[in-house]
Order: sequence, then C-alpha cells, then structure tokens
Amino acid sequence: CIRDRPKKDLNKEMTRDFTLNLKKRLYKIQFKKRGKRAVNEIRRFAQKQMWTRDVRIDTELNHYIWKNGIRNVPDKVRIRVSKKKNQDEDATEAFFCLVQHVDVEDFAGLRTENAKA
Repeated sequence: CIRDRPKKDLNKEMTRDFTLNLKKRLYKIQFKKRGKRAVNEIRRFAQKQMWTRDVRIDTELNHYIWKNGIRNVPDKVRIRVSKKKNQDEDATEAFFCLVQHVDVEDFAGLRTENAKA
C-alpha cells in the first residue's frame, strides 16, 4: 500500500545519473526552437526529479546541446543531477540543482543510478 511506504526525505543532498531522450521531447518542435527547448526540457526534468525550482545548467552540458547548431540537437544525453545546499543568505530556495554532462560512448544498458559524489 502507498501509505505504508516511508516518506522521501526531500531536504537532503543527493546526486543521480539519468539518460534523457531528447528526441521524444523535441518531436514536432520547429527547427529554430529546438536548442532552447532542449535546455528547457532538461531544466524541467531536473525540477521534477529533485524537487527544486533553482536549476543551474553546466556550461559543458550547454556546449554539448548546442554543438551541432539550433536544429540538430543530440538525440540522447547522459546527465548528472546534483542537489546541493544553497549558500546564499538571501536565496529563496534552500537547495539548488546543478546539471552536468556525463560523457558516454554508448547509451545501451544505462539506467538511472545514484552517482558516487
């Protein structure tokens, strides 16, 4: 039963690796909007997985998405999402997410896993 499960502790730091299929998220999106939409989809995915509104995209991941131009976004991307404590005193959120690119040769057999921080 769902009620018997222990509740998730949303207020702790964690790091996970995900494989994102951008091809299905960009289906029927016009060419001149694909690059920006891919970044927004990654941001939306990180918000949903880590329960934070403050999501920061690493520059290496941004270069990977935009390397072939605005139209030809890579079909899949392996990302590492890290939920960290916010050090700013005037921050509205207690935590933020840092999304980084994980370089892999082949996407076959990869699953979501807790990364070794």
